[in-house]
Amino acid sequence: MTNSDSQAEIKAFLANPASYPAGPDRVEIFETHGALVFLAGEEAWKIKRAVRFPYMDLSTLEKRRAVCEREVEINRKWAPQIYLGCVPITRESDGRLAFDGKGEPVEWAVRMRRFAQSDLLGSIADTRGIDREMARSLADAAFESHAAAQRADNPNGAERVGDLVNSVSRNLAGVSDILGTEETARFRQLAEIQHARAAAVLDQRAAQGFVRRCHGDLHLGNIVMWDGRPTLFDAIEFDEELATIDTLYDLAFLLMDLDHRGLRPAANIVLNRYLWRSQEDSDLDGLIALPLFLGLRAGVRALVTAERAQQEQASQNQEAAVQQSARARGYLRSALGYLTPSEPALVAVGGLSGTGKSTLAAVLAPRIGPCPGAVHLRSDLERKALFGREETERLDAEAYTKDVTARVYSQLMKKTQRVLAAGHGVIVDAVFAAENERRALEKIAEEARVKLKGLWLTAPPEILMKRVAQRRNDASDATVDVVKLQLGYEIGSLSPAWTTIDAGQDLEGTVKDAEAALVK
Repeated sequence: MTNSDSQAEIKAFLANPASYPAGPDRVEIFETHGALVFLAGEEAWKIKRAVRFPYMDLSTLEKRRAVCEREVEINRKWAPQIYLGCVPITRESDGRLAFDGKGEPVEWAVRMRRFAQSDLLGSIADTRGIDREMARSLADAAFESHAAAQRADNPNGAERVGDLVNSVSRNLAGVSDILGTEETARFRQLAEIQHARAAAVLDQRAAQGFVRRCHGDLHLGNIVMWDGRPTLFDAIEFDEELATIDTLYDLAFLLMDLDHRGLRPAANIVLNRYLWRSQEDSDLDGLIALPLFLGLRAGVRALVTAERAQQEQASQNQEAAVQQSARARGYLRSALGYLTPSEPALVAVGGLSGTGKSTLAAVLAPRIGPCPGAVHLRSDLERKALFGREETERLDAEAYTKDVTARVYSQLMKKTQRVLAAGHGVIVDAVFAAENERRALEKIAEEARVKLKGLWLTAPPEILMKRVAQRRNDASDATVDVVKLQLGYEIGSLSPAWTTIDAGQDLEGTVKDAEAALVK
């Protein structure tokens, strides 16, 4: 790595409020491992640091110009309202520096429209967390970026990810003085095991077109609320190979970042909303690679943070170096946790409409199976997908015939099989009023060699009808009349796989009883 001392004059120019035509009162400066950002009035100016890392070379002016131009080109796809252009900083005939003057360019800058730091999703996550609607919006933003992303001409699924495993492992070993020799060696060992496990699916996904030119750096610090919507910015611009990746690997950075911040429930919502938008069997199959993807993302974060610690050490900033070193080790611990093999899990939540199946399943999902928790399969959503409807669009009576219901349960079973085969967790949420429906799920558990833990929810009729009558903006189309019809169902006997839960109590009590049943 080279240092950026040669940019001292440029930094002084950009740090001076008098340099800007608008004459801001002051200029705020933010540093990353590869860039310097100057916040001046209503605009932000970013220059690339004159550095060279194993994965990023910005050591010459022409390289920095090319990267700046590429940054604007790429990010305008997602955030045209933020990225205003690439501007030269020139040396004028009198020796002074200027923005886009007549003299020779001595540096290049990305000109951006400024936004409040409090609008960054990282800031929002740290101050007030990420609620359900925000998490769903994040999933939508990620999915839509992937749907529009260009497919790779030469995807090389398993080979591409294998090269990444080698690169990250090698570079982590290079900072083992900060991260620990045993820990970095363990990272390589576990990552190679997970890569071998997922290799066939990675090749399959590549052949199906899921290796694309993605954002590449999709963490909360690179997403901002703009006009009320999460907006992606600061995509990787310096290396096409680093950004040409499996779409689930791109998503994994967002999931990892949420989980590492202690927001696994939000990460679970993001995953499930993304899978609902996708409706791709290949994405369910691809869950076999999610532990590897999460581990690599956390490993890369550990590497970048460790390198930042080295920069602080070189600058004799010992306090900052200690802080960055601790953060780097925290990321590596997370990486090792994701990479450590875990068993798949299968939970079912059954009961009549109004028992709170979906509410309970959503609460339990983050706590089931590998990170970020179980795939939540819901019969109401599968029925909507079958008819190509949005979650809250009501369906006609023809969507609730016996034949359609049989198709819905068949789809639930098929998806459950795929997720379990990928080694992930599943929570299936449906009425399961018929013995054959419950038996079908039990058979899948037997074939997958996992233990089914069924939760059968009950509540008094008046509570069921009250809850259903009060529903708003829900995927369920059940009405009070539907509840009255269901009350006449012949449920039959429940197998030992099912535990009856009193869902007539408050949610806290229901969750407590359900968790107790799951650990039996």
